[in-house]
Amino acid sequence: MKPRESGRAASQRQLRVGEAVRHALSELLARRELRDPALADRSVTVSEVRVSPDMRNATAYVCPLGGEDLESVLAGLTRAAPHINSQIARMVRLRNAPRLTFVADPSFDQAAHIDQVLRNPAVARDLDGPSEAEMSDDG
Repeated sequence: MKPRESGRAASQRQLRVGEAVRHALSELLARRELRDPALADRSVTVSEVRVSPDMRNATAYVCPLGGEDLESVLAGLTRAAPHINSQIARMVRLRNAPRLTFVADPSFDQAAHIDQVLRNPAVARDLDGPSEAEMSDDG
């Protein structure tokens, strides 16, 4: 479970609904039925959907394949949101489907930053552990 901005963990229902919406959204985007030019021939990864406690709103964390044209893809998804919301409401059997908003997924940038830090020679040296010469000096 990921912590929320409010400090409280998501309920089981929020997690289940978020995962159901994520699957439906991924399926919808994979079918490439959206006619927005920013989304034409684009593969978009939906890494997570977080649902608000009242189940009325949901935030979809997305990233285009390769991370290119992120702003235009977000704009296209925002323009297509009413259509996407109606399709999700049909696909996920809920009394009221949450209203989706789309934001860039920061986890890919965070992973790249961590990878960059781990490749730093000083950090890599520390990760490899002490050399045999250093171990013989200690003993």
